[in-house]
Amino acid sequence: MNISKITHYIPKYLYFIFFLVVVFTFSRCTKDFAKINTNPYSLSTDVLVDSPVLQGQALAQAQYTQMNGLHWRFQISQNLFSDLWAGYYATTAVGFDSDRFTQVGRWAGLAWGSFYEVSAPQIKLVEDLAAENGNAVGEAIAKIVKVNGYHRITDYWGPVPYSQFGNQELTVPYDSQEEIYKDLFKNLDEASSALSGGGVSYAASDRIYGGDGAKWRKLAESLRLRLALRVRYVDPALSRSEAEKAFNSGALITDPADNAFVAADDKNRNPLETITDWGEFRMSANMESILKGYQDPRLQSFFDPANDGDSDGDGNPYEGLQNGQTKVALGDSKNNNHSDINVKYRDVANGGENPPIPVFQASETHFLLAEAALAGYSVGGTAEQYYNSGIATSMKETTGASDADIEAYTKSTNTPVSFDGGVTPPVTDIPVLFDSSDDERGFEQIITQKWIALFPNGWEAWAEARRTGYPRQYPRVATENADVPVDQIPRRMVYVEPEYTTNEEAVTEAVSSKLGGADKNNVKLWWDKK
Repeated sequence: MNISKITHYIPKYLYFIFFLVVVFTFSRCTKDFAKINTNPYSLSTDVLVDSPVLQGQALAQAQYTQMNGLHWRFQISQNLFSDLWAGYYATTAVGFDSDRFTQVGRWAGLAWGSFYEVSAPQIKLVEDLAAENGNAVGEAIAKIVKVNGYHRITDYWGPVPYSQFGNQELTVPYDSQEEIYKDLFKNLDEASSALSGGGVSYAASDRIYGGDGAKWRKLAESLRLRLALRVRYVDPALSRSEAEKAFNSGALITDPADNAFVAADDKNRNPLETITDWGEFRMSANMESILKGYQDPRLQSFFDPANDGDSDGDGNPYEGLQNGQTKVALGDSKNNNHSDINVKYRDVANGGENPPIPVFQASETHFLLAEAALAGYSVGGTAEQYYNSGIATSMKETTGASDADIEAYTKSTNTPVSFDGGVTPPVTDIPVLFDSSDDERGFEQIITQKWIALFPNGWEAWAEARRTGYPRQYPRVATENADVPVDQIPRRMVYVEPEYTTNEEAVTEAVSSKLGGADKNNVKLWWDKK
């Protein structure tokens, strides 16, 4: 089933029943749903309206599914696209052409459907019913979940169905990215205002903050700051206004204690726990050059030594693979002589920890404020101060580094190194020590450290790589996309085939009027103006 079939002509009562079926499907093993022994097809909308339990389960699954929690959805949505294009990993599977910039249609279609067929309906269900029931805190939480979900989707594709999703018409129009972003800011205004006094809703189901309205407000304002900097180069006035509003709210996530994670458990697992065991990707050359050169302790938290040890003769067994390997080259397995992701992300049977799924972490806030300060925004500190606090916060989030170790790192003049023993130069020459004499070098340092801190959130890292041009990446070995050369990265995803077959009028209009007439991977998004 695709978005058109869901949103165009399903009668309203079936529209809600569909949501309930989805909730039952994804939560079939939860404690609450195990007690319900009723055919979901016989339930009426009245049951949904009057059941906070069912609404809470829909919210929980919306939180999980919008981060592509199920392993195969995560792989075809993030791991095979943004994780690679952000420069975190390189694929080692012969048949994975996306590392050579081919947008595999079936994968993209499933990525699109993962949001519009699963997450978006769940989000709409909770938001609509919370509003109908006068649940202001629950509605605010749903709005924040909506902002997170839709900004991720528009940052992949650009114009997408948004304001008229669920219109039950034969055509679902696309909103421009500018229209979407401005409405997302409006949703954050409404949610933050509703949560200004705290409050609790969906406490038993909320997988992020246990229904704590005060913490949800911090996520709202932190997302505002993220989106504010995203539009910096296309709408400087809006960027400054929203960034300073977020800062002045006094409700940003600055302490790891307030980090937003989707809880993982034995039924709703971190998808990395499954896909790492498939052995289809390894650490990228970019990661090796930067982390190894900086002597960064996070390297050991993110990856493991290569099974074959030090293969490039530099005395360090952490080995990265250059992206875009040809199929011929991948005929010889690259797994044993390149670093796998750290064991904590692997199957619990093999020593994994099934960690929670990151949505927003405190370190990101510090780096966003560093960029805002560098741009001259009034955010209460200097770029260098926030840069250093961002590094310190990231290290505390991921390692056991002491304050002395962190201080030594931030003062280090270490620079990236060659990933192949000196054959290829380092990916960049910037040191860890902040350069306050050159704004562009300082900006590259901020975004490079932010890229490290965002790991493993490749979805967000790819957006930042497009917006800023940083961190620098090695050219791909090969590309199979005529629109994206080896020394560039895709700027967006091409629309999926089901939209052209069932929502053709809307997608064609979007390409013509909102993308400049070309539905290609090299077309820049609205905010991509640096």
